[in-house]
Amino acid sequence: MNIIKLNATDSTNSYLKRLAHEMQIADGTVVISEDQQKGRGQMGNAWLSRKEQSLTFSIFKRFKGVSAEKQFAISMVTSLAITEALNGMGIPKMTIKWPNDILSGNKKVAGILIENVLEGAYVKHSIIGIGINVNEVVFPNLPQASSLHLATGIQFQLEAVFDSVLKVLLQQLKTLSTEGYSQLRNSYENKMFRKEAISVFENTEGVRFNGKIKGISEIGELLIETETGALQKFRLKEVKLIY
Repeated sequence: MNIIKLNATDSTNSYLKRLAHEMQIADGTVVISEDQQKGRGQMGNAWLSRKEQSLTFSIFKRFKGVSAEKQFAISMVTSLAITEALNGMGIPKMTIKWPNDILSGNKKVAGILIENVLEGAYVKHSIIGIGINVNEVVFPNLPQASSLHLATGIQFQLEAVFDSVLKVLLQQLKTLSTEGYSQLRNSYENKMFRKEAISVFENTEGVRFNGKIKGISEIGELLIETETGALQKFRLKEVKLIY
């Protein structure tokens, strides 16, 4: 396994993208940084990380047989693998908030940013960025954030958490194909945060409405049953869960 350890970088995803552009890099190459200064999350959000308290790393993964149409499979596998690994470390009440925030209870402890490169109708490779709040205790102006330490009271060794998560994730990614998409989708839906619970959502126009998360569509859209009984599909950035 090729692991590149950096003292500091702007973003591990950006670093890997530059590296892949400049040279042929090995499948499964991992970049981990002690200090990520401009971490990125979903929808252009910044990812807060603190030196010696957070884990920030990215994986370069080539795929065969993962269709572009069902590329959400990569997000599902990654989310489920991290959930499985953290659950194995005793982190309680693990769920996935669509599309790929990892929660303990109702607090976010890990985030994922996946950037896919397509070739024709298939995914050529992905850069999978992962941020895990490990030992932080303070999250200024982030009331929905937490850490593994706050969730358990345990002080974790960063390297041990990294090794555990990476082992499970690489194992799951190795066998990924969209042939088993339905089974993967079922596993993902079973772990979804607030599935079947009446929740408040906000659309792009700022209008709030009540509904129930029913699951995801074939291409990873969020399925919400509204008060009228209609089933609506939402893509990333089109709806926000208020909780």
